[in-house]
Amino acid sequence: MDRSILLAVATLLAACKTPRSDAPGAHVANEATSAEVTAAMDRATDPCDDFYRFACGGWIDATPLPPDQPRYGRFQALRERNNLVLKGILERAATRPDDKLGQFWRSCMDESAIESRGLATLAPTLARVDEVSDAASLFALIGALHRREQRVLFDLDVEPDYKAPDVNLAFLSQGGLGLPDREFYRGTDARLVAMREGYLAHVARMFELSGMAPAAATAAAGDVFAFEQQLAEIALPREDLREPETRYHKLDRAGLDAHAALPWTAYFAALGRPDVKAVSLAPASYFTGLAAVVAKAPPATLRHYLRWHILHDAAQRLPAAFVQADFEFYGKTLRGQAELAPRWKRCVEESDRAMGETIGREFVAEHFGAKSRDVAVAMIQQVESAFAVGLPQLSWMDAATRTAAEGKMRAIVNKIGYPEQWRDYSKLAVGDDHLANVVAASEFDAARRIADIDGPVDSKRWEMTPPTVNAYYNPSGNEMVFPAGILQPPFFHHEWPMAMNFGGIGMVMGHELTHGFDDQGRKFDGDGTLREWWAPEVGKRFEERAACVEELYSGYEVQPGVHLSGKLTLGENIADLGGIKDSHRAFLQWAADNGVDPHAQAMDGLTHEQLFFVAFSQIWCSKSTPETDQVMAMTDSHSHPRYRVNGPLANLPEFGAAFACEAGTPMRPTDTCEVW
Repeated sequence: MDRSILLAVATLLAACKTPRSDAPGAHVANEATSAEVTAAMDRATDPCDDFYRFACGGWIDATPLPPDQPRYGRFQALRERNNLVLKGILERAATRPDDKLGQFWRSCMDESAIESRGLATLAPTLARVDEVSDAASLFALIGALHRREQRVLFDLDVEPDYKAPDVNLAFLSQGGLGLPDREFYRGTDARLVAMREGYLAHVARMFELSGMAPAAATAAAGDVFAFEQQLAEIALPREDLREPETRYHKLDRAGLDAHAALPWTAYFAALGRPDVKAVSLAPASYFTGLAAVVAKAPPATLRHYLRWHILHDAAQRLPAAFVQADFEFYGKTLRGQAELAPRWKRCVEESDRAMGETIGREFVAEHFGAKSRDVAVAMIQQVESAFAVGLPQLSWMDAATRTAAEGKMRAIVNKIGYPEQWRDYSKLAVGDDHLANVVAASEFDAARRIADIDGPVDSKRWEMTPPTVNAYYNPSGNEMVFPAGILQPPFFHHEWPMAMNFGGIGMVMGHELTHGFDDQGRKFDGDGTLREWWAPEVGKRFEERAACVEELYSGYEVQPGVHLSGKLTLGENIADLGGIKDSHRAFLQWAADNGVDPHAQAMDGLTHEQLFFVAFSQIWCSKSTPETDQVMAMTDSHSHPRYRVNGPLANLPEFGAAFACEAGTPMRPTDTCEVW
């Protein structure tokens, strides 16, 4: 492992193990924590000019980008630490002969067995591809592939019905591309043109590895690209799909047949659900176009397209030549990653995807105690109270909408650390064939989701595994979920100064809470139903404020000539602006309740309030390749880390006051945006 990663992990572990003499008040930081915070800073930078650099410059200068990662930051550093824990759990499981998790791990790590099998595990599926001769046989195979969670031609998701959130609905959405987004097929700048050429060469290379002659492989790759280009043309821009109304177009089976003349009966039969009552199309226009694209495609083109996606989906579980070819394009060319991640890291990720609640249960037992959960629950309650306190201060809301907003907030369900009920994997079959195990795990997961279609929603289910370094808000369930994986340093520790906890995980809590009221979340009521519950004039005033945020972030440049999309990132940016505001207000209330002066020194010249802002900023310390910056700007709904810091703070007057920034400086501009 890279030495800088080991040092970062050691520092984090030291911060966890050093006891605090003044807990639970947590008025000062211990030496290890203080040293880490201070070392990450660049005090030569004026905090009023560029706070991201002020808070993270030391970390940026001292931390090389690991060769096996295209972006590396505090999120990734914590993920590295968690993965080391998971590796230990998996290695212990592997010593137990009948342990299913251990068997999965052993099969993944057994590269010689994978080499020996070659494409044998894929052979039956590839043989079915050779039998595709028309739309009906195509859709029968698509249904079978969707049972394995292979997203070919279009995507299948099972989510609560936007209009009846206690019932699950099948959502069919645009998809089926090998490049990250439709714009990669359409863009005219030199890098995107070169990317397309590299993609064609990669598809041809994969065909050759699978046994095609070079000339045939090149011709087949051309067929694939031309077909995917047609799919890209009928797809909507990613920004447009952010609108819930665009993603929700419910049709019964008869209506689906009338809307898109495709062999849906064959598809649903192969899916194992010929009785599906209704679907939602996201968007409806894609499936009208898809019918035309499929109708005019030669059967050979359909077979080439299917063969490519089956190979692509399996590539990382195939012999080394496939793994390396996949990395050369998707890692190196597309994202600028220098080296393939070590096998053990990839197998940890595979194991977490396959049996995440089995491995997660052990992770929680080792790294998430009752004290941590109690502190996290109390913090969420404080952040929610801060949101409620702020509502009367929003002059653009009327009384009725304000009351409804508070009611929605108080109805939010908070899930902390791990599920109430752990998943049972007893029916998942695991053997010594790694690819077969991955397919079995995918089918096991898909079977549950497919069985849920038209059935009741399970409100206790989690969409992330406990070790995951992330969090989410679900509008249909009106719930916030915070896995144990993110409730760790540098986001949170129950013995840390509360300024750091509120700046770290507190801001994440405020961010997820604000998602319930961003440009998408606000359209769902407290029961999770998509409906208009705002007064029309209030909704208009909200849109005016959201437009300010969109314009602001569209002006941010992540690489020369590469700007963020203010529309694509709008919801996340609103959540960032609201999240820092609510977490700051919650911290000040905590300080008042606990007799802590926010203006008193906390560590190394920083007041408690200043430490709050530094801790928030340092969770976003990050480095990335130029290639990754461009891909993320085109596809990611989150802004670049620099602007997840400077954007919210420059629009929060309390930040400018805390650092005595003069009006008109970059971090205290004259004109600001405010939504929540």
